[in-house]
Amino acid sequence: MKQVELSAGTIEYTDTGHGPVLVLLHGLLADASLWDEVSAALAGNFRCVAPTLPLGAHRLAMNAGADLSLPGIARLVTEFLDRLGLQDVMLAGNDTGGALVQLIMAGDAARVGRAVLVSCDAFENFPPGLTGKALMASGRLPAPLFGAFMQQMRLRAVRRLPIAFGWLTRRGDAATARWLRPVLTQAAIRRDTVRMLRAAAADPALLVRAAKDLPGFTRPVLVAWASQDRVMPPEHGRRLAALLPHARFTTVDDSYTLVPLDQPGWLAQAIREFASACNTVS
Repeated sequence: MKQVELSAGTIEYTDTGHGPVLVLLHGLLADASLWDEVSAALAGNFRCVAPTLPLGAHRLAMNAGADLSLPGIARLVTEFLDRLGLQDVMLAGNDTGGALVQLIMAGDAARVGRAVLVSCDAFENFPPGLTGKALMASGRLPAPLFGAFMQQMRLRAVRRLPIAFGWLTRRGDAATARWLRPVLTQAAIRRDTVRMLRAAAADPALLVRAAKDLPGFTRPVLVAWASQDRVMPPEHGRRLAALLPHARFTTVDDSYTLVPLDQPGWLAQAIREFASACNTVS
């Protein structure tokens, strides 16, 4: 893990491979390792940069005054690109990472040349499904009680419930158990997480507003969705693709929301083909 000091605090990130830059964003209670298998598969085609954002699985607490709202974290991603000098990137996001990509596409997208949205929060599905609603509800608890509530996630049977990770991934339980360690063991991470969840819950129309500006993003977009997703409705993927002037929509079977865990080989190939098609057009 590399580190970079940003206005909100120190961000860890992975940086592997060579070629055009692909920046990969994760969602709530996940970290950069969500993308490990995809990055490994694309290492010969792309420079894959994956930051661990302050979304509940980060290991380094943020500064006391950091803006941990989703718009604030989207601005942090833009600052991250600026600090690393990354231009004309392909920006990809899964789960709430896809919400961050939408916010950037609808706002300051100067450094983004292409985008990839993978089974993600969109429109009125925020917080998304049973999983998101349960997590946002738990964020109303004081940080110590939130920590006590989250301790039950140590049990695999609880992690596999629909209100936890059960409808997010078919085969990624080892990763989800690892992602939970910081919030289970560090009081400062629990404080960050509660702040982030409360800020997100306070603005449920955030992505509805962002969608109004998405048609202004005129660069190529791949919208890739799990056909059996129970948390992020596939019709939202189609709606996103219809809004964007230069978007293509594709689906994958045998996967839930966390496609980078459930179908990393398929997703890597979809990104590779998307990039090749964009290069052919240009």
